[in-house]
Amino acid sequence: MTAFHALRVTRHVLLNRAHMLVYSLAILALLRHRLSCLLSSSLFLPLLLAELVLALMWVGSQATRWRPVRRHEFPDRLLREVDPAALPALDVFICTADPHREPPISVVSTALSAMAFDYPPDRLSIYVSDDGGSAVTLFAFMEASRFARYWLPFCKENGIVVRSPEVYFRSSNGGDSEKMKMMYQTMKEKVETALERGYVGNDLVSSQEEAEVFKRWKGLPSHDHPSMIQVLLDTSKDTDIMGNALPNVIYVSREKRPTSPHHFKAGALNVLTRVSSTMSNGPMILTLDCDTYSNDPRSPLHALCYFLDPAVSPDLAFVQFPQIFQGLNKNDIYACEVKRLYTINPRGKDGLGGPNYVGTACYFSRRSLQGTPSSTSLAPGANDPLSSESVLRKAHEVASCTYEPGTKWGSSIGFRYGSLSEDYHTGYHLHCEGWKSVFCYPSRPAFLGDAPKNLNDVLSQRKRWCVGLFEVAFSRCCPLTFGTMKASLLVGLCYAHEAFWGSWCIPITIYGLLPQLALIYGIPLFPKVSDPWFYLYAYLFFTTYGQDLLEFLAADGTMGRWWSDQRMWMIIGLTSYLFGTVQFVLKKFGISAQGFNVTSKVMEDEQSKRYEKGAFDFGVGSPFFVVLGMVATVNLSSLVVGIARAATMEGGFDELFVQLFLSAFVTANCWPIYEAMFLRSDGGKLPGNVTVISLVSFTATDISSSTIEENAAWFHNQVAILDIGEQRIDERMIVLEMAGLQDLSERKAT
Repeated sequence: MTAFHALRVTRHVLLNRAHMLVYSLAILALLRHRLSCLLSSSLFLPLLLAELVLALMWVGSQATRWRPVRRHEFPDRLLREVDPAALPALDVFICTADPHREPPISVVSTALSAMAFDYPPDRLSIYVSDDGGSAVTLFAFMEASRFARYWLPFCKENGIVVRSPEVYFRSSNGGDSEKMKMMYQTMKEKVETALERGYVGNDLVSSQEEAEVFKRWKGLPSHDHPSMIQVLLDTSKDTDIMGNALPNVIYVSREKRPTSPHHFKAGALNVLTRVSSTMSNGPMILTLDCDTYSNDPRSPLHALCYFLDPAVSPDLAFVQFPQIFQGLNKNDIYACEVKRLYTINPRGKDGLGGPNYVGTACYFSRRSLQGTPSSTSLAPGANDPLSSESVLRKAHEVASCTYEPGTKWGSSIGFRYGSLSEDYHTGYHLHCEGWKSVFCYPSRPAFLGDAPKNLNDVLSQRKRWCVGLFEVAFSRCCPLTFGTMKASLLVGLCYAHEAFWGSWCIPITIYGLLPQLALIYGIPLFPKVSDPWFYLYAYLFFTTYGQDLLEFLAADGTMGRWWSDQRMWMIIGLTSYLFGTVQFVLKKFGISAQGFNVTSKVMEDEQSKRYEKGAFDFGVGSPFFVVLGMVATVNLSSLVVGIARAATMEGGFDELFVQLFLSAFVTANCWPIYEAMFLRSDGGKLPGNVTVISLVSFTATDISSSTIEENAAWFHNQVAILDIGEQRIDERMIVLEMAGLQDLSERKAT
């Protein structure tokens, strides 16, 4: 059989493994040195804790470096070998929840880009989950279904590759595209008018039948309504202006009741899985976020290069494409690429059994959502028309709140419950059940999405991830135990490394404050430059950052974006991971904590301008920013005081160099914070009250940390007293021995 794909192991595998060995020995030496320091002062105990956490996180990260691989697909070979009529049916799931934070016109553009795949339209179905139960979202899709009759043939006749109309019309001008753009703008204006009003008026609908549909939405709150399913396009009877069949388009708003848990996005995806099984029942499922549009209409063919390979497909759960974002500024100041999570680590995991599911841009085998590889067979779908009474009745039944209780949905079937990070949780359980996955990274990005471009939104999103990952880490299915037993040691370590991301807050907070406060009081915590142990610390720091930089550049990154990435790692550790850890602990003790929040996809004009200029946006009074302001102030103060102290002490720079370096390094990373606190006057500056609270917090920290100096002085005083006492005892011993009183000498020795 012709090969539809190829795989090669990356060339630097042996170098990675050699580095692991040397670095492991260096870590052991570091811990030994730190333990010996505990005998002289308890101040070294927090540093030992920080270094233990860093060591454990490093061990987890090495699993992804053990056997990274790269793949290549041959979709043209696939088309030559497989009849298009024999391609498996594909169901596309698109989830949205809030029309004000996720504009319906953006969701519509995502759906239209998927409808225009280079795929037989009679084998393609689009399912939209509207968890907000919004009449405006339904209206937007009704309008999009009419627009699709013109848009789909326009794309194929003109060879358009970017088939999201919102993206395409930003740059195209003239000719036929101008007429199509006017049609799109008309649709967009109608949808935005309905969104501004908050309802769909009779002046916007096209028929009395549509008006009757929207009457059912009046007075229904988003959290309390029956299931609503509407077939907007039926491939068996709906065609475009050229007479070609259109894909199925089905709108689904599942039943919601205040007394029934809805399980957030995982619950919505499970409803779509069940509803689609009663209708089209495609063997392949594509999950997309509402803002993740198709950038390559051939992506289904890339996925099929694996699903149609009999050597791979029996235990293949999903094919994950990288999550890539559009519209990022030059240096990606908020590190929204998350290159390690979405590009670097998946290649390492692909050599061990496959990457984890990241929530979007992922093609699933429907079989994998129904059980284990050995026990699963795809149930036949309905043969009746989509709009038939029997099909719709069954679809409404499986979308109700009462369907799941007493079943295995969310535990061993479908997308898994129990974590805010439902994507991580689902992929993890599939791998533990024996399924494999594939990382597909073609030269042209298959999908592009929108990343949050507001610092508070970025930090809130990462805090939510932190809580969700901890929910898995501290469950009975902990990757360190359950994962290593059910999958493999390396796969378990991969998942454990991400599950315990929140623990980064421990070393980042300790290293961001303790050495700097000690520096203010002239207390050395690290070896002198002239001490051979200094080179161990230097080796660990520079090889860690050096390897991270090389891997980032090898993944098509830049120096500017790498600097932003490591800076955001510190910022997130001090904020998202710290607050997420606290929230998780409070939740474990039954104290109410914040739940799932939809990340806004809306951006104000002024905010957008600041982002394009590369200016951080601190324009809201967030507790995150209080912590950042306080840490930034501590480091700047310690750098100034430390330089002055080192300059006046004999051998001061030799003794305090490491702490000066740490303060300088953190201060350099905090430059955007200093700008926002003291230099900027625009809407993105740090609010005055936040700046004041940060400075007051620094003062309180400085006062409380004075005990460091007091304890250190007391300790050195006690050591001096002991030294004097021992010296006097030794002098008396000499006198006694000279007097021949050896028995007293022996007693003293005892």
